[in-house]
Amino acid sequence: MARAKTLSVVFKSNHQHQGMLLPPDLNDLIPANHPVRTVNEMLDKVDITTLLQQYKPGGTSSYHPGMLLKVLVYSYINNIYSSRKIEDAVNQHIHYMWLSGMSTPDHNTINRFRGKRLQKTLQPIFTQVVYWISGSKSKSSDY
Repeated sequence: MARAKTLSVVFKSNHQHQGMLLPPDLNDLIPANHPVRTVNEMLDKVDITTLLQQYKPGGTSSYHPGMLLKVLVYSYINNIYSSRKIEDAVNQHIHYMWLSGMSTPDHNTINRFRGKRLQKTLQPIFTQVVYWISGSKSKSSDY
């Protein structure tokens, strides 16, 4: 008479509290073809000189406007418009952490940036983005 085999359930190991010798590099965790990389590359090519000129020398340090612009554009692409939700995303989601370089602007900073700083420069910046996407000009910074 053959013995009945008893099968047991096998689970993958879960080492939630296992420490790491080195933290992972965020760049390695973002796929090469992920939209966050496209936003980053696109906005790196945009001339933000007029935006940079709005900042006065001296005083306390500010978050870089290029980083804030990237975070806003990526948020809008993902239908996130609330400054508090954007703040949460920058603190909790790996794509936002990578895009912001681990900077964590709060909701007030995000609101001041998009209200005060972007008000005059948004149109020319997005014109450059449209030209870059459409391939109309070889250099989007010509505009």
